[in-house]
Amino acid sequence: MPQPLFVAIAGNIGAGKSSLARMLGDYFHWKPYFESVDDNPYLPDFYADMERWSFHLQIYFLSSRFKAHKEIVESRESVIQDRTIYEDAEIFARNLYNIGKMSARDYTNYVSLFHVMMEYLKPPDLLIYLRASVDTLLEQIARRGRDFEKGIQRSYLEQLNILYEDWIQRYRYPLLIIESDPLDFVNTKEDFDYIVEKVKESLPQLSLFG
Repeated sequence: MPQPLFVAIAGNIGAGKSSLARMLGDYFHWKPYFESVDDNPYLPDFYADMERWSFHLQIYFLSSRFKAHKEIVESRESVIQDRTIYEDAEIFARNLYNIGKMSARDYTNYVSLFHVMMEYLKPPDLLIYLRASVDTLLEQIARRGRDFEKGIQRSYLEQLNILYEDWIQRYRYPLLIIESDPLDFVNTKEDFDYIVEKVKESLPQLSLFG
C-alpha cells in the first residue's frame, strides 16, 4: 500500500483554509481535520480578559493541536489538516506577546514547550499556504458572516499577515504558496482545478495512488 500523505493548509483568518481542506479532501479522498473552537473552555474568559487568559488559551490550543498532529502522522489514511500547530506558536502566541497581551515570562515558557514538542513531530508532506491580502480577508470574513468575527480589525489582520510572511520565509519543508487574491476556488471550477494541479505538481507521491 502507498504511504499515507499528510497535507496541511495554513493561512490567515478568512483565507479559505476550511473550504479548501474540504474540497481537496473530497477530490483526493483525504480525511479532513478541522480546527474546532466549540469545546474550548478558555475562549469566553480570554475574550473578557486577554492578558489574564492568553497563556492558558494558547496552551490549550497547543495541546489540542499536538494531539491532532500525532494522530495524523500515526494514521493509516491520508489526511488534510485545516491550520497547523506551527501557526499557534509562530503567529498567534507571538502576536499576543507582541501586542502586550502575553507576558515575556509566559511567552518564553510557551515557546520552550513548543520546541520540545517539535522534536517529536513529523512535518507535513506538503504545507499549502493561502496567501491573501487584508482586503481579500476582510471581504471573505464579511461574506461568511460569523458574529464572533465582526469585531476583527484591519490592523489585527495586518499584524498576522506580517507574522505569516516571516514564518513562511523560514519554513524549510515542502511548501506550496497559493496566491489566492485572484482566485475564487469555491465558486469557480477553473480556479479549483488550478490549485489541484499545483498540489499534484508538489506531491509526486500522488502517482502512487493511481
